[in-house]
Amino acid sequence: MDRFVIEGGRQLAGRIQVSGSKNAALPILLASILVDEPVYLSNVPRLRDIDTTLELLRLLGCQAEREASGDVVIHACHLRPEAPYDLVRTMRASVLCLGPLLARLGRARVALPGGCAIGARPVDLHLKGLEKMGARFSLEHGDIVGTCAKLHGASIILDFPTVGGTENLIMAAVLADGETVIENAAREPEIVDLAEFLRACGAVIEGHGTSVVRVHGVERLHGCQYRIMPDRIEAGTYLVAAGITRGRLEVEECPLAALDAVVAKLREMGMYIEREGDVVVAEARGELVCQDVTTQPYPGFPTDMQAQIMALMSVARGAGTVTEGIFENRFMHVPELCRLGARISLSGQTAVVRGVDRLTGAVVMASDLRASACLVLAGLAAQGRTVVRRIYHLDRGYEAMEKKLAAVGAAIFREKE
Repeated sequence: MDRFVIEGGRQLAGRIQVSGSKNAALPILLASILVDEPVYLSNVPRLRDIDTTLELLRLLGCQAEREASGDVVIHACHLRPEAPYDLVRTMRASVLCLGPLLARLGRARVALPGGCAIGARPVDLHLKGLEKMGARFSLEHGDIVGTCAKLHGASIILDFPTVGGTENLIMAAVLADGETVIENAAREPEIVDLAEFLRACGAVIEGHGTSVVRVHGVERLHGCQYRIMPDRIEAGTYLVAAGITRGRLEVEECPLAALDAVVAKLREMGMYIEREGDVVVAEARGELVCQDVTTQPYPGFPTDMQAQIMALMSVARGAGTVTEGIFENRFMHVPELCRLGARISLSGQTAVVRGVDRLTGAVVMASDLRASACLVLAGLAAQGRTVVRRIYHLDRGYEAMEKKLAAVGAAIFREKE
């Protein structure tokens, strides 16, 4: 098991590159199940979750390889309907093969998923929507078993704008008979990227990026070449890195439009963030001030940036609140930040952050993907040595983070426990 060792207190300066989006790449990889011709994907990040997904696709009967160029080629030519527990348990996004398998094969057996322990994320809404399209489900030995003669269009109103549920239903609907209307759909940019990929393959989709998505089923999809969008959460993390180290970063491939809520809050805190030519410049030019933050479904402030902005607020002036409106168990990083000297108190789903003059290095433990990033950010700002343990969480969502940060002045390196 690896850990990061960070000697903090250094200002970051220079250019840093944002990789392709994990949260866009995973559903697009699994959507390739719907296509009976080769699909060529570029800007696919090199991450543990991507490798797991490619292995899952192979077990499902697809040819799935990363070429020397870094591009990924997938051909769903000999599909099988079973997604085994040993892979699915490590990555929640695996449940997104359910809709595509039902659409292509009329049957699917998918183990109940795992992933980060940040609260209950039930798949009930996925199943309820698919049932309206003609699927039937049972639970057998921890597996979701689904069957259908042929999926058909339906009118589906989601109880909550679930990202995974919206993605699963869109994928299932593209090969269904007739029109499917999904109301109260999630609006995240990654859903738009998924829909644009499917449209490039011949799907007929309207309204993606809004709360009402319409999908007109087609008989088959064809292969295509498609470039995955940049990762907005990675980009947001590096914007915070500039602020927490009082540095200046030029962020390449920064999807600024997809980060409106994050950028607005960082500007309220006092950061300078503007597009200059082909980069977005992020800089803390003066004193930063705590603000109040509430996570919400897109286009609100993303839950995946909650831990990172809390780290920044811990060294800002004044006090602010961070309210988690998505998951009920996403403050596990708070005790670890407090080990570094942060002043944070919890009351239910709200954290009260009182800024301190400085953090000091300590040994801390990562509990999930974004908590890992938060602790790295805090370690960059802390005086002395910080050791971040269990960074296998971070390797699920950030490509070569330590190398990117070292290239802009961070004293950070990876070592074995």
